[in-house]
Amino acid sequence: MDLLSGTFLGNSGQTWALAFGVALGSFLVLRFMSGWLARLLTRVASRTNVYWDDVIAVSMTATKSTLIVPVAVFFGSQLLELPDPWTSALRSIAIIALVIQAGFWSSQALSSWLAHRSEEKADVDPSELMTLNMIGIGLRLALWSMVVLLALENVGVDVTALIAGLGIGGVAVALAAQNILGDLFASISIAFDKPFLIGDFVTVGDFMGNVEAIGVKTTRVRSLSGEQVVFSNTDLLDSRIRNYGRMYQRRVVLQIGVTYQTPREALRAIPGIIREAIEARPEDQVRFDRSHLASYGDFAITFESVYFVLAPEYALHMDIKQDVYLRIHEAFDERGIEFAYPTQTLFVERGEGS
Repeated sequence: MDLLSGTFLGNSGQTWALAFGVALGSFLVLRFMSGWLARLLTRVASRTNVYWDDVIAVSMTATKSTLIVPVAVFFGSQLLELPDPWTSALRSIAIIALVIQAGFWSSQALSSWLAHRSEEKADVDPSELMTLNMIGIGLRLALWSMVVLLALENVGVDVTALIAGLGIGGVAVALAAQNILGDLFASISIAFDKPFLIGDFVTVGDFMGNVEAIGVKTTRVRSLSGEQVVFSNTDLLDSRIRNYGRMYQRRVVLQIGVTYQTPREALRAIPGIIREAIEARPEDQVRFDRSHLASYGDFAITFESVYFVLAPEYALHMDIKQDVYLRIHEAFDERGIEFAYPTQTLFVERGEGS
């Protein structure tokens, strides 16, 4: 009873006990209301076909008990007569807690929305996943920057002057780290322009392989020989990139040379022989384009033929090419047509006095 009858900071013990009870009750009520509201919204969202109510319900699950405490303490302090600096400090702390809590709610809602969009696009358009990740990073950075600025403004910091100072400092940092920023903006360009995706087979200069990861500064490619090749994003976009991951068909050019001793009738038959060898494959695998006598070379009469493999797989392309070559070889063997190879014929003219 002595504690209740005494005074502390100008308030009686009974007033302090009542303030503590109000703070504790406020905490319990706010914690119960946030949990009850989250469960209610979850039940309501489960009965609808729209997604925005699911986002709100999920965001409520991000309520932090530690951020409810400053608000509850502020409610309890309203029963006390405290110095103005104390009252202002408690009010500022409560407002900052509410701002941070709003940041957690918004961040959770953003994460839920991005996860939902990624799940929708995973089967329809996988290329959108990288764009969504970059958008998520940008939105989270903007969200928490706003939370920090609001919190600083609430404690009396001149945010306008701070932003101006950060702008001047940002210019200096940008000049000092222009290579890093260049790679950062290049990664954003890759995310939105999508010249290649993870899993695509690409060639960059003398290097070729499958794209394994696209980061903020670098892109990693697993080469055919097994090692990982790391490119900076800026260098990658400045290079000529050949993306075989978006190849739908392959154009194949066959050049075959026969000897000059080949009869004219056989020369006329060769385009048809090559066409038959190509069209012997199933129609859903190849499409014949043309076959012609193309040129008279130094040691061969050259025929040029073109066909398309109707699939991007390199192994299928090589299987078809091998089969076509073997069929042509068999047909030439049956007709006695000889393949040409580098030869020289020396003509010796005997003079009159010899």
